Amino acid sequence: MRKFIQIWLGQTASIIGSSMSGFALTIWVWESTNQATALALFIFFAQLSRILIAPVAGILVDRWNRKFLMIISDAVSALLTLIILLLYVNQSLQVWHLYLAGAISGFFEQFQQLAYSTTITTMVPEKHYSRASSLSFLAIYSASIIAPTLAGVLYSVIGLNGIFLIDLATFTIAISTVLFVKIPQPAITPHPNSTRPHLLEELSFGFRYIAKSPSLVALLVSVSLFWFAHDIGAALYSPMILARTAADPRILGNILSAAGVGGVVGASVISIWGGPKQRIRGFLLGIVGTGFSKTVFGLAQVISIWIPAQFFSSLNFPIVGTSNEAIWLAKVEPEVQGRVFATRAVCIQIASAIGLLIAGPLADRIFEPAMQPGGFLAVIFGGIVGTGAGAGMAFLYAISSFGLFLIGAGGYFYRPLRNMENRPINNQKISPTELRG
Repeated sequence: MRKFIQIWLGQTASIIGSSMSGFALTIWVWESTNQATALALFIFFAQLSRILIAPVAGILVDRWNRKFLMIISDAVSALLTLIILLLYVNQSLQVWHLYLAGAISGFFEQFQQLAYSTTITTMVPEKHYSRASSLSFLAIYSASIIAPTLAGVLYSVIGLNGIFLIDLATFTIAISTVLFVKIPQPAITPHPNSTRPHLLEELSFGFRYIAKSPSLVALLVSVSLFWFAHDIGAALYSPMILARTAADPRILGNILSAAGVGGVVGASVISIWGGPKQRIRGFLLGIVGTGFSKTVFGLAQVISIWIPAQFFSSLNFPIVGTSNEAIWLAKVEPEVQGRVFATRAVCIQIASAIGLLIAGPLADRIFEPAMQPGGFLAVIFGGIVGTGAGAGMAFLYAISSFGLFLIGAGGYFYRPLRNMENRPINNQKISPTELRG
């Protein structure tokens, strides 16, 4: 795994830099708008562009050089960061600029994520799939520890422009590490010149592949529901904490760092342990643990509960993610993973986008007013989550989190999902002609 780890180190540096920029922009947008919807839309537009490009990205990842796609994607993200920096320095930066930049960035990030995830099967033995997947979570949660702390301190010292410069430097590191590593390509069987019907078949290939297996369909539905419920809460996370702490970036940074510590611990355990033998059990139990911890987080009103609840929530995330990813890597042939994983991404991101799109308006227009002193929900639930600024978002966060708990627990009652690792996946017998699309 040495060469794969080299790529991972570069991507980790880039994630830390981008997380610092994201944290600083979160503070800037909240100070500029004081609305949960504005922050939710920032994530939504990035998700929307990923949804639109994912089917095409899946085809290209299977056909083109994956190393080239990773380099181009990182380079475009660096260029967008530079443009935002110039707008900010010239005092021209507006929130809609971030929506546009997020949409363009999401477009290329979809290529980067698919190219990176599909390199695992060409660079890592199957017995290490869970370990390789856990490294991605280790990178994300390491960034969650480092980025908020650094950005929270540096925001008042060097400002957005200094943080953006650090982000640009980390993009250079990421591109350099990929540039000097050989990434094996799966064999690509020549096929006739593309026609419109053939292109449509290519675009629908991933859906047809997954539809052949009730177990993969069940897994995809479960993951999509997970991200729908999760991202309702994710859209409310930062504004909820900022609203309940008088917009104190240090408290938000400390809670995000607790998330990072939990994620690093969880990912480290998976890296050493290798993950549960029954990966589907790890997936479902991880969802149950995440949902329970996040429900406690939403109901809490003080940092002394937020931090441990966030720690245990993030502790479960690597178990959910690595178990899910290892199942897909083991069940889907390397030469079609781009298209199949793109289909998976489309379904998940549509669910995620819906969650993001409804979270802000629900919070701003219904739950926040209803949880003000004297509001119709405050009369019933005010004793549990409190009242005033942020209480409505907290209540909605708790509802969506309990939904996660129900998704994980409900998965045990559906046999094709619960027993999917004990039975063959039918589409492993797919013909060579179908593999070519």
